[in-house]
Amino acid sequence: MTDRPQPETASRRRALDHEEPLIFELGAPGRMGVDLPEPENFSDRLGDLSRSREIGLPGLSEPQVVRHFVRLSRNNYSIDAGLYPLGSCTMKHNPRLNEKLARLPGFAELHPLQPAATTQGALALIDAVGHWLKVITGLPGIAMSPAAGAHGELCGLMTIRRALEARGDARSRVLVPDSAHGTNPATAAMCGYAIDAVPGNARGRIDLEALKAKLDDDVAAVMLTNPNTCGLFEDQVLEVAEAIHGAGGFFYCDGANLNAIMGRTRPGDLGVDAMHINLHKTFSTPHGGGGPGAGPVVLSEALVPFAPLPWVVEQGEGFALVEHAVGEAAQSLGRMRAFHGQMGMFVRAYAYMLSLGAEGLRQVSEDAVLAANYLLAELDGDLTPSFPGPCMHEVLFDERFLKDTGVTTLDYAKALIDEGFHPMTIYFPLVVHGALLTEPTESESKESLDQLIAAMRRLVQRARSGDTEFFQMAPRHAPRRRIDETRAARNPVLRWRPPGKDQPAE
Repeated sequence: MTDRPQPETASRRRALDHEEPLIFELGAPGRMGVDLPEPENFSDRLGDLSRSREIGLPGLSEPQVVRHFVRLSRNNYSIDAGLYPLGSCTMKHNPRLNEKLARLPGFAELHPLQPAATTQGALALIDAVGHWLKVITGLPGIAMSPAAGAHGELCGLMTIRRALEARGDARSRVLVPDSAHGTNPATAAMCGYAIDAVPGNARGRIDLEALKAKLDDDVAAVMLTNPNTCGLFEDQVLEVAEAIHGAGGFFYCDGANLNAIMGRTRPGDLGVDAMHINLHKTFSTPHGGGGPGAGPVVLSEALVPFAPLPWVVEQGEGFALVEHAVGEAAQSLGRMRAFHGQMGMFVRAYAYMLSLGAEGLRQVSEDAVLAANYLLAELDGDLTPSFPGPCMHEVLFDERFLKDTGVTTLDYAKALIDEGFHPMTIYFPLVVHGALLTEPTESESKESLDQLIAAMRRLVQRARSGDTEFFQMAPRHAPRRRIDETRAARNPVLRWRPPGKDQPAE
């Protein structure tokens, strides 16, 4: 990593922006944030399991810990700081009301091992969220326990596999379009299927004839992302559903882009059998940083009996959990996780639904699509759209506008950081060379979109002026300069080693 130039100050600091060593280098033996007396009459009962050496954690006082992480947080870009146009991620504002409700003690302090009799409110809320997700998608069943989008994909494919096994129909292949999300083929492979890629056509959508040519009685499912990763609606989706069902397979739809069609199109009406829903994208949950997430999976009637446990069911005047594969649940694929799901995610999603209502949820998708098409209309001519419009909730450009400038997609994205914007997703989807995938979402104002448009235009003009050095040195004003990505890939440092006589800290 190349550090930024040091400021000409005695402290080597840049105003309120402080440079400091790694937290391991800040630590000192014996320093701590608490002062506890040695326990009396203590004897070690771990035997051979006792530690034979220090575990290497830094010794820090409480003020040092607080200051260190506050400084790190000041270097972190977030949706609360500005526009976050990552394509295919739906990084949008999360209403603070929903955060407040998720912190209500009755929900936040639940224990997963409490008896169902003491959690009736939580079970009722989970049931209500599941009900409205089924209404929104037009599918009759739902599994609420998956922990995230990819976990939801795994749930959907495992449910399909279980259904095929139940009818004695062992199949070995899953068809995955080139325009699908990258987790789709990984999920199918985890379920033991061979991946058969389906190419796209010149319009950025699945090649229907190529799909049909690959269909036979060995295909378990097709995994279609709709809208796809090119930001386009798969307008032959009905034909795709008819084709896969005609071959005896199932239609899995990646629902990560539900934010584009919610309230406008019901996937169940399109012939979808299973689809995961990213609550942490579409329904107001903080997104990023590795979690938490929630990926409920809606299911067609043919797949409902095979859904994973537990199930929330009405029982008398209350709710109960079906946790064992007996009776109606005898065909279930079983558990996919220890407990039911992410309670805070369900609370936020329910608050989001109730706050907006049916008309508001429809407006979310309409405004998201409008914002992306505004970017497309304003930037067409400065940047090069990969496919003719209109687009859905995200607009895809490619690097043709940088031809003969000596500037790459990566250079352009790094320069955007100096303009005060988090870059869009770059080099994805892979079907487009030098891709720049931009998703503004519905929560951005016209003013913020105009600021992004102006910054992107300025950078295009600078690239065409021949100032390649400016781009190759970007970002100049970020907490750190650009890393040597080739070196980082070929010689990664995966753990911290304390500095020694001949070994610097890494």
